[in-house]
Amino acid sequence: MSMKNISAFIIVIIFILLVIFPVQKAKVHTPDESKILSFQDCVDAGFPVMEIYPGQCRTPDGRIFTEEIPEKITYTNASADLIVVDLPFPGAVTGKEFSVVGHARGYWFFEASFPIELLDKDGNLLDTGIAQAEGEWMTENFVPFKADLKAPISYIGPATLVLKKDNASGLPEHDASISFPITIEY
Repeated sequence: MSMKNISAFIIVIIFILLVIFPVQKAKVHTPDESKILSFQDCVDAGFPVMEIYPGQCRTPDGRIFTEEIPEKITYTNASADLIVVDLPFPGAVTGKEFSVVGHARGYWFFEASFPIELLDKDGNLLDTGIAQAEGEWMTENFVPFKADLKAPISYIGPATLVLKKDNASGLPEHDASISFPITIEY
């Protein structure tokens, strides 16, 4: 290889390194970090997700976004087409005294009410309440309801809210309920 060819080769390499490589690098998309406001935004921007539960995503400026894992509602012979709880929502943090508010189909009630139980983390009963229909309950449509519950003053921690269909027959095949976790703190 002649000196002329080596010089031409070196010039081409320098050209590539100085001109083409920086142009290609400039084309790489850099996300606007100010627009990252959630875990999903962070993931979509391509930032690393820490392999812990729940997942966490860190932006280059040091912000950490934690994956929100929605608490699940357990339906027993029931569905969201029969009863919907608006407050507290699954996973909510409540005070010692709180209201349970939602909508249930008229046949979830008996004599315009149905029972609610508040259980501690071990399934022991903390309180019971009666949800009262706030409208005409003798219908197949949704009827608003409200109940007030009060946890013991000494209790702080995880709890389960259980809303039971009022089963006037007492037959187990007509039992239905929904339950979900909450936390009692203040």
